[in-house]
Amino acid sequence: MGGDELPAKELQVRRTTTLCCAPLTGGLLDPTDAAELAKVLSALADPIRLQLVSLVAANNEVCSCDLEHPLGKSQPTISHHTSVLVDAGLLQGRKEGRWTWWSLVPGRLAQVRAALGD
Repeated sequence: MGGDELPAKELQVRRTTTLCCAPLTGGLLDPTDAAELAKVLSALADPIRLQLVSLVAANNEVCSCDLEHPLGKSQPTISHHTSVLVDAGLLQGRKEGRWTWWSLVPGRLAQVRAALGD
């Protein structure tokens, strides 16, 4: 053994007791919040749904009858996407006759930003 080498037992003790960094103290989402955020982010991880949310956000409230043309999708497809966004807590609907008027759930996007550390 050369002069710079430590005995194996002492080396093992140093490895288990020395921290390379300070312990993490914050920023970890609890499992329930992480699962909820994952559901929201999953809902937003689709280009059509992102476009839909941007249309509703820009116009405060949008009739489902007005979504076909700008999105280039059929009414059943739009219905599917709005349903996913409602399940994620991002959109809310108000029925008026045969149409639904969509709006963002107040404060929901702010909650998502806050959970991501904004």
